[in-house]
Amino acid sequence: MTAAAQAVFEPRGAESWRDPFSMYRALRDHDPVHRVPDNGDGEDYWVLSRFRHVLDAAVDAASFSSAEGLTFTYGEMEKLGIEAPIVMMDPPDHTALRKLAIKRFTPQQVKALEFMIREFVVARVERLREMGEGDVVEELLKPLPSLVVAHYLGVPPEDRALFDRWTNAIVAANAEGDMLTAMDAVGEMFGYFNGLIEKRRSDPGEDMISALVHGKLKGEQDVSLAKILGMGFTLVTGGNDTTTGMLGGTLELLTRHPEQRAMLLDDAERLPNAVEEFLRLTSPVQGLARTLTRDVEIEGTTIPKGRKVMLLYASANRDEREFGPDAEECDITRKIRRHMSFSYGPHHCIGAAAARLQGRIAIEELLARCPDFVVDAEAGRYAPGPFVRRFESLPFQVKGAAA
Repeated sequence: MTAAAQAVFEPRGAESWRDPFSMYRALRDHDPVHRVPDNGDGEDYWVLSRFRHVLDAAVDAASFSSAEGLTFTYGEMEKLGIEAPIVMMDPPDHTALRKLAIKRFTPQQVKALEFMIREFVVARVERLREMGEGDVVEELLKPLPSLVVAHYLGVPPEDRALFDRWTNAIVAANAEGDMLTAMDAVGEMFGYFNGLIEKRRSDPGEDMISALVHGKLKGEQDVSLAKILGMGFTLVTGGNDTTTGMLGGTLELLTRHPEQRAMLLDDAERLPNAVEEFLRLTSPVQGLARTLTRDVEIEGTTIPKGRKVMLLYASANRDEREFGPDAEECDITRKIRRHMSFSYGPHHCIGAAAARLQGRIAIEELLARCPDFVVDAEAGRYAPGPFVRRFESLPFQVKGAAA
């Protein structure tokens, strides 16, 4: 059997997320333009695993379209039966809607979140200190991004408990790949946001709903109700488990690499660069698909028009061709010019700065208040679903907490 034949892509989920990296390495080295055979329903697809190929595809939205969905399932949009959310739109329509939404994600506005995030993190970390041990996902890593998403959507504090319940149900169903199991939560959330949208028409705030309600698309066209609801749905499904995944993976890395932790404890100014290294290695969204609008040739192989192509961000982020021979190692001093954890090009994650801020503050406060914490990754449980790699539970011990 040839080396290329041994390089096989198999979607991961739950326990099999524990080590997808040897599979990625085999694909990069032996079959970087890999075809997953037809499953009998005409649903063959292709997989790109090297950094340069993944980056080129992410930037080339004209050839690698998002309009047919982001999974390797064909006919995805028809099965969903909804108007395309922003992540499943291509320029120029995508660009026009993104310009309105991004007004609430400026560096100044993200920085303004710091007090709220830090206050929340400190309270949760102090609770963990009192307990001595607990599930850090349940106590901190899951509720933190839910708080931030609720803030961006303008959900008032008195409604956060409702929002968290809907969010938990929707994120769990999205991970399982079966949104039908969360249709009650989706319906309740959309009903709630219908009311909030009407309120923001006469009483705008600094939230994203207000920006969309009062924004205009090309030709002075109003943003449709469906597009506003779709943006809210996108923030809920894309802004929660991804940040949870990054933070859980980061705590595992800090437990496995005490020498890296020691460098951060010795010099807190290393933290922003460390966050980039943690993002690179954890790559919460391990990959998403695009659909070709034309035949594309890569490394002498032609992928036909109309085929789905999986962009393996997590594999690209460990490619020695981009990051050097120690690409799979954790090094918080590494000079990182770019990585694929937030994708690239038109679909670069709109919440990237907010995710970085959450990561920085959470790590900063955990190291300050629980400098000798440990997590038990072996006892941790990974969430199901083939796209986001995250712990859904992760045992945490405070150990030598600061007095």
